Parts: sequence; structure tokens; C-alpha cells
Amino acid sequence: MEIEIGKGKVGRRAYGFDEISVVPSRRTRDPEDIDITVNIDKYGLKLPVIASAMDGVVDVGFATTMGKIGGLAVLNLEGLQCRYENADEILENISRFKPAEATSKMQKIYTEPVKEELIAKRIGQLKKENNIACASLTPQRVQKYYKTALDAGLDILVIQGTVVSAEHVSKTKTPLDLKKFIPNCPIPVIVGGCASYSTALHLMRTGAVGVLVGVGPGAACTTRQVLGIGVPQATAIADAAAARVRHLEETGNFSLVIADGGMRTGGDISKAIACGADIVMIGSPLSRAKEAPGRGYHWGMATFHPELPRGTRIKTDVAASLEEILIGPAFENDGTLNLFGALRTSMATCGYENIKDFQRAEIIVAPSIKSEGKMHQQQQKVGMGS
Repeated sequence: MEIEIGKGKVGRRAYGFDEISVVPSRRTRDPEDIDITVNIDKYGLKLPVIASAMDGVVDVGFATTMGKIGGLAVLNLEGLQCRYENADEILENISRFKPAEATSKMQKIYTEPVKEELIAKRIGQLKKENNIACASLTPQRVQKYYKTALDAGLDILVIQGTVVSAEHVSKTKTPLDLKKFIPNCPIPVIVGGCASYSTALHLMRTGAVGVLVGVGPGAACTTRQVLGIGVPQATAIADAAAARVRHLEETGNFSLVIADGGMRTGGDISKAIACGADIVMIGSPLSRAKEAPGRGYHWGMATFHPELPRGTRIKTDVAASLEEILIGPAFENDGTLNLFGALRTSMATCGYENIKDFQRAEIIVAPSIKSEGKMHQQQQKVGMGS
């Protein structure tokens, strides 16, 4: 439904996770009977989760633990791990910055160039410790570094930017042509982000095995304020899911919809799947893990941009082990621990056996869903009011 913004402009109403709810169906199931496994090309995951390619979240050790639990972690090949031999020392320094100085000091830290020998080394370490080596590059750096990554044994490439399109136009440079690059790449490619039906569809048509959906919803991202762009995640995911259906009808190929950002709790993840996501990509919830290299701090890939930072370092605190965050047991009642036990229970309560089934769940617009009857929690800042 279009809404009149003014005489010369109409807009479509869009929804975020806090404005919707999943409706239980006539059937219920046992949580242990629910299948939440997913495949990325030939690679199977026990949990439908990817850890964001952010320096405060993923290093080789974190990726190893993530893989053992059943998820997948993406290493940022343009991040600190591939700029500094001893990245841990740099991460320790970042954790000590005062809030007012963090952005400017991080800009200086990230002026250190990416080193190809460290790209090869880190991927070699990933391959030694993990079944799947997954890493990211921005579109501008793919041509420069992807061969080094491939030679080192990379299994899945993520081409990631704030917004990535299948039709980048430039008068001064020769941009990466995803329509040519992805079909000729010998390993599966995930690409994004995007936030609309048309962009998602065009990215799927490049041959990408998955498309990242989300522009600006991340906890540390300031893109929506700095640039004024973005689409609330529930609507963005549903639009991309519709694009996936059309792409499947056109080509017979299934492209994964990967909800990227904006999820803090198990309920958020459940809503993302119900809106049409096959997998979720999360950062800030995982930055709270004891295994995360950020020491309870989290920041995005655009935080340290030299000319126009579009992110901030936020304090998330170290809350639990990665295992407790992903699969429990939970010792808090706010939904931030045992995220995928919550997904399993949500699916069971609503009667859906697997992820594809859960994508058919009824969704309602429910702006009071988090406040209805919760006055005491809000006043006491516990549970849903914390």
C-alpha cells in the first residue's frame, strides 16, 4: 500500500522486526524434531547462521569454534587480521580507546595496508582448523586479492559492501562485473548487501549462491543516519524472498536469502526466517562471546572509512561462551542466549518442521507486541524491558 509523503511523492510502508510477530498455526511439534540445517552449495551447516566479517567478531580461533558448533564464520580479508601479523595486540589497543577518540584512532590503525602474505597465511590457518574456509572482500578489492585467497584454499567467497549492485557504473574506473566474475569463479560466491526486490533479483541472476539482505540495520552501523538510506529488515527480507521465487521460476536455481544485521534475540532470528530468510548473518550478538577477539567491543567495516565513517565502535560486553550464545543453555531471560534453541522452539511452537516450512508462517503487523502487558518489566528494566 502506497502512502502519500507529499503531493509529489508516495512511499511504501515498510516494517522492522519490532513491528511484526509470527502467528502460531493449528499444529505444534516437539523442538527435538525440528530441522534447522541448511546448505551453502555443497557445504552443510547444522545451524543457519553466519558470523559477520567484522574484526571484533571473527579471527581464526573464533571461526574454528564457530565451525565446531555448527555455524560458519567469515574472515575479513581487508581487516586487521590481514594488515597486522599480531592483530591481537591491535585489538587490545582498540578496546582501550575512549569513546570520543575511537573513530579517529581506528582510522589511523586501518591505514596499514593489506598484506597478501597475511591473506594466504590466515586462509591457510582456517583450512588447517576448519572444514570450510570462508572470507570476504569488498567489490573494489576482489580482482586484486581473490587469486591469492583461492590459491591458499578458500572455499567460499563473500563479496560484501554497504550496498552492492549487479550494475555498477563508473566514468573513471573499470568496476567488477559480477555477471562475468561469479559464473567463472571456481568456488561459491555470496554477494551483498541489498535491500530491494529488484537489486536482490539482479544479484541472484549473477549466479551467486546467496544474497546478503540488509542496508544499515547493524548495531554498530550509522549508514541510515549518515546517508539516509536503508529499508527495515522485515520488509527487505520479504522482498528478497519474492525475488528468490522469481529467480527460481526463471532459472531453476535456488539462491539463498541471507538476512544480514538487525537481529539481537532469538525472536528476531525467528522473525527473519519467517519473513523468508534461509540463513542469518549476525555480528553484535556474537561479539559478546568469550571467544570473540573484540574484547566486548564491536564495529563495522565502514567505521574506519578515511573520508566518511558510517559506523561506530559500540560496547557489547563479554556475556557468555559462543556455545551458550548459539545453542545454550541460557542463564538470562531476555532472548540473547541460546539463539538457535529459541529458533527451534519457535518453529516447534508454530508447528513448522524445517526452515522452508517456517517461511510459510503467517506474519502480522503488531506494533504493540513487545509492550502489551509488559509494564512491570519495562519499569523494572528486566526481561523484555531490559
